[in-house]
Amino acid sequence: MSYHEFWRQLAQVYDDGEAKALARMVYELRFGLTLSDIYLGKDTQLSADYQTELAEIAQRLLRHEPVQYVLGQADFYGRTLHVEPGVLIPRPETEELCRWIVKDEVLRTKHDAFSILDIGTGSGCIAITLAAELPQAEVTAWDISKEALHIASENASSNGVKVTFQQVDILNTHPSPLTFKWDLIVSNPPYICNMERATMEENVLNHEPHIALFVPDDDPLLFYRAIAQYGQEALKPGGWLYFEINPLYALPLGNMLSSMSYHNIETQNDQYDKQRMIRARK
Repeated sequence: MSYHEFWRQLAQVYDDGEAKALARMVYELRFGLTLSDIYLGKDTQLSADYQTELAEIAQRLLRHEPVQYVLGQADFYGRTLHVEPGVLIPRPETEELCRWIVKDEVLRTKHDAFSILDIGTGSGCIAITLAAELPQAEVTAWDISKEALHIASENASSNGVKVTFQQVDILNTHPSPLTFKWDLIVSNPPYICNMERATMEENVLNHEPHIALFVPDDDPLLFYRAIAQYGQEALKPGGWLYFEINPLYALPLGNMLSSMSYHNIETQNDQYDKQRMIRARK
């Protein structure tokens, strides 16, 4: 199968532009062939084993499996992370959340070590980015999933950063006697209500872990409330909460944080001009 045959096959279920983008990604990342190589006809010189693998990749993509799972990798903040169906695929919006934290001048100019907790780490994308970009930070990451923690730990190792990973369920966590532990708590928790499923893409619904996506329709702030309550005891005085959020619930989330005596509450829009991030100070 040539490159042109491959992308035409994908165009059965994707529009031409997306099919070509997927084809370029597969040929470059899996087989090391650039468009220049393809123009020289090297795509027709793949071995029989590679041709078999290419056919299998095509079938997975035709079933709307995300290309990041098919290839086993995703780019995030200039780094490559291993991903599998047990973890969410890192999104550009989450990069923006990391960038908001990293550009905080108080953190960037802080010479003493400070502590960061990432709750619901998944692939480890947030924790690894902050550990790399803020080398004076001591980063800990929690997740309920052993599978996610294994993947995140491998990603930290392959990217040369130190993160402490722990299996913790934030919905069943009580502050330890050691309070005032963290300078910053960050989370991209589940925030999509079940009623929003009808508007979601098939590749997300059928392949990404629902435990990391959905919250009950009658309690959309479930994880935010649990994390904010934990932060009341576990954040150091003046410490910060940073969240990725569902734009539909930005106002009630801000009101909830205010009612819990957090202040300096601020939201940020993402690249699509949607309220996607919020921070608050203890």
